[in-house]
Amino acid sequence: MTKTELIKAIAAKAELSNAQSAKAFDAVIDAITDALKAGEKVSIVGFGTFEVKDIPAKEGVNPFTHEKIQIAAGKKPVLKFGKAYKDGFNA
Repeated sequence: MTKTELIKAIAAKAELSNAQSAKAFDAVIDAITDALKAGEKVSIVGFGTFEVKDIPAKEGVNPFTHEKIQIAAGKKPVLKFGKAYKDGFNA
């Protein structure tokens, strides 16, 4: 499903226009992004939790030269699905 298809599905389920649905979708994504950038977790009960994880620095290998390189520490956003949501797929 693409973003456009998702927006159309939201519009149909919520009885909104596609423009209203797109605006609401973008607002939700922006709110989640802003919270994660501020170091907050975003928990949606029944769905999952968005958070930012710290990735430690590590040593890697350049695949072309086989030379060892240092990979800098960083952060990455993750989504951990809730138990109730995961259980819905195995019912």
